[in-house]
Amino acid sequence: MESFKQFREMVYSFRVSRVIFSALDLDLFNMMGQREWAIPQLAKRLKVSSRGLHILCRNLASVGLLVPTLGRYRTSAMVNRYLQKESVDYRGDYLGLMQRQWEEWSRLTEVVKTGIPVDSQEPETPEYRRSFTWAMHHRSLEPAEQIAKQIPIKSARSFLDLGGGPGTYALAFIPNNPKLLATVMDRPAALEVAQTLAKQLSVESRLLFQTGNFIDDNISGKYDIVWYSNVLHIYSPSENLKVFRKIRRALKPGGRLLIQDTFLQNPKGLRPLETNLFAVTMLLYTDTGNTYPIQEVRRWLHQAGLNRTRVIRLKPGTGDWEGQILEARPPVSS
Repeated sequence: MESFKQFREMVYSFRVSRVIFSALDLDLFNMMGQREWAIPQLAKRLKVSSRGLHILCRNLASVGLLVPTLGRYRTSAMVNRYLQKESVDYRGDYLGLMQRQWEEWSRLTEVVKTGIPVDSQEPETPEYRRSFTWAMHHRSLEPAEQIAKQIPIKSARSFLDLGGGPGTYALAFIPNNPKLLATVMDRPAALEVAQTLAKQLSVESRLLFQTGNFIDDNISGKYDIVWYSNVLHIYSPSENLKVFRKIRRALKPGGRLLIQDTFLQNPKGLRPLETNLFAVTMLLYTDTGNTYPIQEVRRWLHQAGLNRTRVIRLKPGTGDWEGQILEARPPVSS
């Protein structure tokens, strides 16, 4: 950063987010539907001021969420697909998660001082876990489909989606691999979502469920593939090492551990920026989570007896995070 202007623009970037969250708070996009609206009529329906709504809509149009025509507004194609409840691609639970985070991120200073997550005094409810699991499904739909088409696992017969929540990735691999039997291991409320999705996709017989907390519980069964996606960052180095040792014991001879996460890439640990920002998310919501350099994760894998590692590069613009998967295998002799 070379100037105060750049600094100012970076700090002030919260304004666009706040405009969007206010639109979500008002349920603006669902209220608009597919119609074109004049501001006075829309303001009356929303029970808000015309002046306030006009300024809000003008800004939403400036970032492409609304389309203006002669002083009237309609929703954009992207909004129609992802932000309206009638759409099959509606991302409602993920939107709700982002809205909650707006308030919780305002407590960052407090968390930095205490080191205690924002919800440490509030026991997690099954309702919250189900909502969060649906949000993770909404977030992962496109990356899962893209990855399943690029990672060859044709010889695999057994697949464990460890901490897989809704089982989005397991469900993406199943259609491409007709002989694959997949298992999702997670908490009961999360597995309820996975069971619902398996029924919707008519693959109930090919998706199994293992209830448990894999930090404290053993992993049952033996697997050709263990998929560990967006879980690594929740835990400390010692906890991940503990999990890797359990995975090592759960792998069949010749089995593979596939890790998808956001890794720090440069020697100083400052890039990518999104990876560092995600560490702040872990500070806010977990007791021990962080983001880590990929070289450090490889050291843990070696310590756990998974010493054949390589990075699988995905096609540009596909997958999650930086478009890479870290693969680990036991020694050949095992």
